Amino acid sequence: MGDILIKILVCFIAGTGAGIGTGFAGMSAAAVIGPMLITFLNIPAYDAVGIGLISDVLASAVSAYTYKKSGNLDIRNSLPLLISVLIVTTIGSFAASFMPEQAMSGTMQIALIIIGLRFILKPVNKTREQLEAASPKTRLIKAIFAGIFVGFICGFAGAGGGMMLLLVLTTVLGYPMHLAVGTSVFIMAFTALTGGISHFMIGGVPDIVCLVLCVVFTLLWARIASKIANKSNAKTLNRVVGVVMIVTSIVILAVNYL
Repeated sequence: MGDILIKILVCFIAGTGAGIGTGFAGMSAAAVIGPMLITFLNIPAYDAVGIGLISDVLASAVSAYTYKKSGNLDIRNSLPLLISVLIVTTIGSFAASFMPEQAMSGTMQIALIIIGLRFILKPVNKTREQLEAASPKTRLIKAIFAGIFVGFICGFAGAGGGMMLLLVLTTVLGYPMHLAVGTSVFIMAFTALTGGISHFMIGGVPDIVCLVLCVVFTLLWARIASKIANKSNAKTLNRVVGVVMIVTSIVILAVNYL
């Protein structure tokens, strides 16, 4: 009984952090769930990443739907990025199976802190008019190459590519913040599904109880966070995104290395 309660508690905390990160910041659930399951439940890293990626699927989908209802989702222009990400995600997932567990669990945390500081110190202030003024050909080329990079990160680090997607959408493709988060979680739903299936095909089915608990808790909190985020102004959302990324990364690094 004690083991079950501990498992529920860990999955609840992991799902809460992951859901809030997904709904507010477009951050991958796997970036939170993976290290938590590895550290507190001794689940193999590869299985933990797979659980995180599958938890990402529904959480990202419900967040994308919430952003779409508020007009903050760009499906058509994001398709080249989505396709290139999907193709490379499987390659990254296969490469991850050869990595040591500690390297996988801490791969993206420093990057999250740096990106989080960027959103706090230099908020995204792009407009839809600036986005639409860009050359379609240039945007297409940028999207394809960015997708190759993000796809490998998604499959390799189990991060769903969320934080890198957000950075690419805002700095490379010039998306305003709300539209970037909404589009990021839309793409993440597909990349996480591809990465999760690849993990399961290569590594087998993980702990089913942890999988179900993480999926449910992440979905619940992602829905709550995304509804709040869509009612916030761009400056506030930039700060929240930065704080969520930094706090999450510091906690995970502390748990793993202190």
